[in-house]
Amino acid sequence: MWVEDDLGPSAPPCLESFREPADGRVYRMYHGTSKEAAKKIKVSGFKPSSNGMLGPGVYLSRDLDKASRYPLDLEDEHQKVVLRVKVDVGKVKKIDHQGHPLQFTWHDHGYDTAWCPPNCGMVRSRLEKDCVWDPKRITVIGEIHPKT
Repeated sequence: MWVEDDLGPSAPPCLESFREPADGRVYRMYHGTSKEAAKKIKVSGFKPSSNGMLGPGVYLSRDLDKASRYPLDLEDEHQKVVLRVKVDVGKVKKIDHQGHPLQFTWHDHGYDTAWCPPNCGMVRSRLEKDCVWDPKRITVIGEIHPKT
């Protein structure tokens, strides 16, 4: 079980996953990873993936439940951690179906973040997903560990 704590009024907002992010805003998001990878991220920053369903970038979610499932191949819950991050989304492109004309090229068209809304057919879990091109737009602000 994963539970978010109250960060107080100075925390970046966590936009509900069904709401489209607004250009130029800063939002709280989550990145599920292993404890070992989290240490490296906190020292060296995020490394964008070279590919994925939205092409290169750092994959995040505004849905804590979704982020807490990652990494998918790590079965020991106690080796998982969710990084709480704040993200300057810049210019956002909504990618809402497989085969979208900008599915892999959104950044080439001036966008900083690609957003897949929930229940759009892009993600097997039916939960939302964000892909941020430039890891410098992402700042780690905390960690969430599973509650037993």
